[in-house]
Amino acid sequence: MKRLYLKTISLFCIMLTFVLTGCYNKESRQEVLKIYNWGDYIDEDVLAAFPEWYKEQTGEDIRIIYQTFDINEIMLTKIERGKEDFDVVCPSEYIIERMIVKDLLQPIDTAFGKTPNYINNLSPYIKSEISKLGLPGRPAEKYTVGYMWGTAGILYNKKFVTREEASTWNSLWDKKFRNKLLMKDSYRDAYGTAMIYANREALMKGTIKVEDLMNNYSSDAIAVAEEQLKALKPNIAGWEADFGKEMMTKNKAYLNMTWSGDAVWAIDEANAIGVELGYEVPVEGSNVWFDGWVIPKYAKNVKAASYFINYLCRPDVALANMETIGYVSAVATPEILEAKIDTTLNTYSNLAYFFGPEARHIQIDPIQYPDSSVVARCAIIRDSGERTQAVLDMWSHVKGDNLGGGLVVIIFLTTIAMVVYVGYRKILRYKHRRLQNGRKRRRKHHTVRK
Repeated sequence: MKRLYLKTISLFCIMLTFVLTGCYNKESRQEVLKIYNWGDYIDEDVLAAFPEWYKEQTGEDIRIIYQTFDINEIMLTKIERGKEDFDVVCPSEYIIERMIVKDLLQPIDTAFGKTPNYINNLSPYIKSEISKLGLPGRPAEKYTVGYMWGTAGILYNKKFVTREEASTWNSLWDKKFRNKLLMKDSYRDAYGTAMIYANREALMKGTIKVEDLMNNYSSDAIAVAEEQLKALKPNIAGWEADFGKEMMTKNKAYLNMTWSGDAVWAIDEANAIGVELGYEVPVEGSNVWFDGWVIPKYAKNVKAASYFINYLCRPDVALANMETIGYVSAVATPEILEAKIDTTLNTYSNLAYFFGPEARHIQIDPIQYPDSSVVARCAIIRDSGERTQAVLDMWSHVKGDNLGGGLVVIIFLTTIAMVVYVGYRKILRYKHRRLQNGRKRRRKHHTVRK
């Protein structure tokens, strides 16, 4: 009876599968938009409102299939090797560059008919940075639109670290902060930071540029980065992706090499519990990063993907996303400038590079929107290309030797003790066997004599 019941259930499941498959097969692929994005990187209401807006603009229905990733390379592998048919994805700048080189992208279709081209709302600064990623015949701006951007710098606890100390990468290597530093678990950011620190004097003299340093992947440069990062390790309390914000707010760490968006979140959280944190982009220079939307080679709905990218560049949509995720949109319109001006601030910044001449002297959050003087000493870290494996090997050497000296001694002594113990046990067993064999021989001899 039980077998009959199980067979009935199995048959029902198979039939249900065919019915559901038949239903979805009736749905055209042009009525589906597959989005692949970072986790917690878009406002849910913005996402939910897109199908209705798309219907208004095109008269067509669309259903969203939304998936998330947490590592650029995993996303890239799914597209490059798995040939997944995602319609629109959001990689970081270096992966966008790699996808352009490998011819893994389709052009964004900007023929929106009656719909305004909101992509034109992108900041001229972001457009300029994007243009650096292209190839002859493959201009990057044809394949990608900026989404969010920011800087890398030092988040610090003002109770234990002065602003002057946090304003230089020297603080990360300062012995007074032993075991009080958190580093982003990002080989690219760590590499760039190490290269800047190693060449800080030349940078301050102006004999070398940050962009050239961070994008030097020669064998000598990689060796220098490895040496500096290993020297930094006594100060490192942990390599982090997300827990750094919590450790900073709980005074468990004093310094955190992090991204501006995370810094804003951490500062707000810390203020709520009476902990004062600050953020600085070191005077020697740092990196600027951005994520952008692209349409992969195997996408099946380029039209809907292009409309989605355009939709995200609407000022109200960009503001909603910024409010939800805490990062800064690449969109730069008067509406966003007006919304972001904060007259309670005592500092003024020059944001003409981002918003235009009207933003030359404004009160605005300097962490979210760095002054032009800060941006001038920063650059994007380009894709390391054929040298990527060499950089990853270096990173493996640094991370693989990530044990404190005391712990290494304990492990070494424990291993020696185990070896001695095992050897001692073997000797005892050997002696025991010899003793047993001797007794057997004596008993046998005694029996023969009897």
